[in-house]
Amino acid sequence: MEEVAMSLSGKRAIVTGGASGFGEGIVRRFAAEGARVVIADLDRARGEALAHELGPSIRAVRADVADAASVAALFEEVLPGWGGLDILINNAGLGAEPRPLEDMDEAGFDRLMAVNARSVYLTARHTVPLMKQAGAGAILNIASTGAVSPRPNLCWYNASKGWMVAATRAMAVELAPFGVRVNALNPVAGETPMLQTFMGGDTPEARARFLASIPLGRFSTPTDIAAAAAFLCSDEAAMITGVALEVDGGRCL
Repeated sequence: MEEVAMSLSGKRAIVTGGASGFGEGIVRRFAAEGARVVIADLDRARGEALAHELGPSIRAVRADVADAASVAALFEEVLPGWGGLDILINNAGLGAEPRPLEDMDEAGFDRLMAVNARSVYLTARHTVPLMKQAGAGAILNIASTGAVSPRPNLCWYNASKGWMVAATRAMAVELAPFGVRVNALNPVAGETPMLQTFMGGDTPEARARFLASIPLGRFSTPTDIAAAAAFLCSDEAAMITGVALEVDGGRCL
C-alpha cells in the first residue's frame, strides 16, 4: 500500500482566532507544512505581526466570528484570490469565569453562545457550498474536554462546547456524501491566555487543582493541539470523520 505523507502543502486554510493561543499554534504548524493560511481574528494587529513573521503565504484579516456581516466580509476578501477553500478551523472561542450556573446574566450567555456555537453555523454557510462544489474539504472544530467531562461552575461554557461536538457529528454525517470531512478536538485546559479565566485567577493553588485532574500531569500546549489538527486536516486522515478527539493527557478517562 502506498504511504501518504502527512503534508498540508498548497492547502488553503482559514483559522479563526488564529492570532493567539491554540489558533496561533495551528497557524504556525500549518505554515511549516506548506499551507496557505488566513488568520481570522478580532486582533488584526497581532494577526498581521504573526503573518509577517511566517511569510507571504500567511495573511491576517480582521473578523468577528459571531457577526454575520463580518464573517461574510471575511470570505468576500479571501476567496477571490484563492478560488476555493480546503480547510476551515473553527478555533475562535470564548471562555467563562467559574460561577454558579444561575449567576450568568443573559447578555453573557448570549455572547458565549454567539462565539462558541453561532460562529460554526455562520462559517459553515460560506464554507460548505465551496467544499461541496469541490467534492472535498476538511472542517475542524475546536471544542473542549468540558463537552465530555464538565467541570462544575462552567455549566454554560461546557454546554456550548457540547453543542459544538454534536454539530460536528451532524455535519459529518450530512457532508460525507460530498467528500467533506468534519472533526473536532477536545483540548484539556491549555497554556493559553484563556487559562486564567477558567481557573478564576492564575495562582499556584488553582494550577495545582487543575493539574491534579490530568493524569499526564501537565496542561496542553498550542503545539499539542496543532499536531492533532494537522493530522486530522491532512490526507492521512482521509477515512476519519465525525470524531471528537480528546487531546487531554487522560483527563476524560
